[in-house]
Amino acid sequence: MTHQIRVGLFGTGRIGQVHAMSLATLDEATLSWVCDPFIEGAKQTAAEFGGRVTDDPDEVFASGEIDAVIVASPTATHLDLVAKAIEADVPVLCEKPIDLEISRVNAFREIAALSDVPVALGFNKRFDRHFVELKRRVAAEEIGVLEQLLITSRDPGEPPAAYLPQSGGIFRDMTIHDLDMARYFIPNIVEVSAQGANVFSDAIRHAGDFDSTVVTLRGSNDELVTIINSRHSAYGYDQRIEAFGSKGLLQVGNKNDNLVRHWGPRSVESIGPYQDFFLERYAEAYRLEVAEFLRAVRGLPSRSPGFEDGRAALILADAAEKSARTGTAVEVDLS
Repeated sequence: MTHQIRVGLFGTGRIGQVHAMSLATLDEATLSWVCDPFIEGAKQTAAEFGGRVTDDPDEVFASGEIDAVIVASPTATHLDLVAKAIEADVPVLCEKPIDLEISRVNAFREIAALSDVPVALGFNKRFDRHFVELKRRVAAEEIGVLEQLLITSRDPGEPPAAYLPQSGGIFRDMTIHDLDMARYFIPNIVEVSAQGANVFSDAIRHAGDFDSTVVTLRGSNDELVTIINSRHSAYGYDQRIEAFGSKGLLQVGNKNDNLVRHWGPRSVESIGPYQDFFLERYAEAYRLEVAEFLRAVRGLPSRSPGFEDGRAALILADAAEKSARTGTAVEVDLS
């Protein structure tokens, strides 16, 4: 495949816009179709980034004008669109989670495994260059044997109330990214413990969800992972990872847009706030995620997380939900 890769995009909400912008920066790809039941959203996206418009996914697959698709539509549509892509022999990059029901994922597992069609999952944090470098140095045993991993992830503000009922809850919607990051470092997780709390959001409480969570994972070699999540952070988007081993520690801190520091009578080493939006923090990672998926589309080796990674992250998210509701540790088997 030497021509530009023609990509169909399903979904034109916030994450759909992110993928459209990423495609626009890549010379090797072009947006050929935009599909959304909200046709005005599809028209607006196509007007800015190109492509034909429809509200019917079947029209996209039947067009003969796509080499790959990106699924950024609501979660309830993810697995069905992945199935359509596999049936049409079209590589697919699907946003997380792959579905909200592990039973549906398991029922489709064999079909995905037997197919030669590339299926990539949208775990963009794996493509953040700082986390990639951290992983490389951990794998090189720069800190010896990895013993503990601490992942902190706090959003600047809670999601819209209308989104909460379809989100699947904080563990499947937010923590799932961090659960995948845990597996990026420690693939074989065997036990999950979690606690959830409601400390600030009435909207989240009324939706039956948590606004603050702590998850502890145990690896097969007794490695421990702690994941700290909150739906709000007064100082910006809080994204940190700390890896502790037998010979030392590695850490990735937060990012801001200004490296100038201020010393004065009331404070020292004062800096501006951290970046306040996930797109600012992970714009490069999203672009690299799509670029890596396009390698798979061209039949080249790719490090994109796949269907099994999506399944494993959902198993862990379900276990965290169960643990938080019951107050008990949950054993898991990711095989």
